[in-house]
Amino acid sequence: MVIAVLWSALLITVSSGPFLSAQDTAEPTGATNMIDAADIQSVMNDEPTQQPGSDQPSGIDLLSLIARGGRFMIPIGLMSMLVVTLSVERTLSLRTEKILPRSLVNQISDLAATHETFPPSTAQEICIENPSPAARVISAMLMRTGQPLGDIERTAGEALQREADRYAGPVRWLTLAAAATPLMGLLGTVWGMIVAFHESSTLTADRSRSEQLSEGIYTALVTTLAGLAVAIPAAILAQYLENRIAKLFHRIEELAFTIAPGLVRFVGRSRMDAEGQLRPLDNGAPPPVAINSPPPVTTS
Repeated sequence: MVIAVLWSALLITVSSGPFLSAQDTAEPTGATNMIDAADIQSVMNDEPTQQPGSDQPSGIDLLSLIARGGRFMIPIGLMSMLVVTLSVERTLSLRTEKILPRSLVNQISDLAATHETFPPSTAQEICIENPSPAARVISAMLMRTGQPLGDIERTAGEALQREADRYAGPVRWLTLAAAATPLMGLLGTVWGMIVAFHESSTLTADRSRSEQLSEGIYTALVTTLAGLAVAIPAAILAQYLENRIAKLFHRIEELAFTIAPGLVRFVGRSRMDAEGQLRPLDNGAPPPVAINSPPPVTTS
């Protein structure tokens, strides 16, 4: 009987043990799941924070960028020095006072105010005292005193063109720099991309193809950027200087043609010698023969 009672108690204890254990463990598990869901929700609502050791996007250093351009940056750098030098030199040379001095303009304008009394010798002395492109053009006209007015104006036009070409010559180098420098940069870019694709075909195990290509193309584009940075200011400066030359020499042309009517009264009567003095023409000498006219016919 005692054995039967003990056996019944053992069975009750064994059967109730797992049930209580499952109940006891179910409650902590539910609590744990509630905590985990709350933590996940808080993480989703929070703003992402930057870790102290994460990489920050770095800026572009100009000197290192130039250095990465390689040897193709050397001719681009030389062209940039040429552009700066010519721009400064031409800007100083094309000042109004050097091309068209104020004193020359005022004195010549006063002399040309009355055509009937215009003195070529005095005008020649004024040109000698004010050496400039305007003075050389006017002096070339005065040295033709006594010749037909068409020849005098043609001489003035030729002298004006020579002076303009002299001052426009260096500006053409700026135009060349504006055209050639982008091509230099493009050449460096093409070469850099060829090198990048060639190196991407022989990669090591620690580098990817996209990483290699991005670095190579980044380096190759530096020369194109440098070429454009030099060419754009060069083109702007060349156009500005060409317009300034045209404007200044147009004013010289206007000044030169104001004295042309004052030389009409000397046609066939006087001429100017090398010393700037008027000499009467020899009336006994035969008239000059035109270049395109046939020689005079003599009769026996």
